Amino acid sequence: MLRHRRRPPETVHHPVFARFYAHCCGPSVDRRAGVAALRDELLAGASGRAIEVGAGSGLNFPHYPGTVSEVVAIEPESTLREVARTAAAHAGVPVDVVPGVAEALPVKSEAFDTAVVSLVLCSVRDVRRALVELRRVLRPGGELRFFEHGRAAGRGLAAVQWSLDRTVWPLLMGGCHTWRDPLGEIRAAGFEVVRVRRLKVPERGPTLPSSPAVLGMAVRPPE
Repeated sequence: MLRHRRRPPETVHHPVFARFYAHCCGPSVDRRAGVAALRDELLAGASGRAIEVGAGSGLNFPHYPGTVSEVVAIEPESTLREVARTAAAHAGVPVDVVPGVAEALPVKSEAFDTAVVSLVLCSVRDVRRALVELRRVLRPGGELRFFEHGRAAGRGLAAVQWSLDRTVWPLLMGGCHTWRDPLGEIRAAGFEVVRVRRLKVPERGPTLPSSPAVLGMAVRPPE
């Protein structure tokens, strides 16, 4: 008997967390926490056709430079997708918000010059598969822009992250995990990291389980 490979679901359903995120994590909070400036840094110099995976409520949309000709924004959560569509209508570049999941992107191979992951690899079901999909849809030499929180360098906080990920954190935070290693996963998926810096978000104030972060760029090597 043949077993059919199970495809990832096309949507994610976190209605309580999505409503909280949409109402409490808007542009003003971004600016106060210094995250808006990090989004500018993330997208500076991006060009051509871009795909953003896990666009959330569209907080990145105002930060895309005019050198980007089009953004295809993938968002699996229906509540956040509707908020993102409103944000897309006010963006400075064309943005098309569509349903889909990172592990099975509904787009053609080698169709994009830039791919963007921003505080999303923490919550995808399969990080490696998601990054392999991003590698697929990028043209050779295309850029992966990443801004992700992840595993702490210090053993104490890393142990706290490990414990939280196996108990309450994903349940309370819409599937988010704090102990993942986004930089290691990006390299393991075949990307060449060309620049990266480690940072704490927010820069000032107490260190949270989600504070350690990396921001940078990788490329899909030529075949």
